[in-house]
Amino acid sequence: MNPQPESKPPFPPFNLETAALKVRMAEDVWNNRDPYKVALAYTVDSLWRNRSEFIRGREQIIQFLTRKWNKELEYRLIKELWAITDNRIAVRFAYEWHDDSGYWFRSYGNENWEFNEQGLMKRRIASINDLPISDAERKYHWPLGQRPEDHPGLSDLGL
Repeated sequence: MNPQPESKPPFPPFNLETAALKVRMAEDVWNNRDPYKVALAYTVDSLWRNRSEFIRGREQIIQFLTRKWNKELEYRLIKELWAITDNRIAVRFAYEWHDDSGYWFRSYGNENWEFNEQGLMKRRIASINDLPISDAERKYHWPLGQRPEDHPGLSDLGL
């Protein structure tokens, strides 16, 4: 794995513009589904709670994301800024995926993020619920990878 980057701008303290940029950058890297690249946005000793799973450090993040994206196929994510303080950002999100039997789901959730001075996330707390959906109910149809700039966000989609 690549060594820890020294920093990941934008840096705290966040304002509306820098927090929104941080959220979009996170969405973009998660949509590329590369556990190693995602892990570089977190401190080496980052602490996560993802649903009921507790994760510590980059190696566990990589293991977790590898398992996740082996199960959650054709994963497409949209994140939206909810609130900010100096070094914390609250996000709401929804992502669509299907399992290996072809059943589709939309997973809804909220994340609380805390950053160090270098802009790396040192804590991530995620609460997530899964809703089975039909293929006709899907709203995310862009090619795998980053969401196009002109694709509607969560609020625009009524989510």
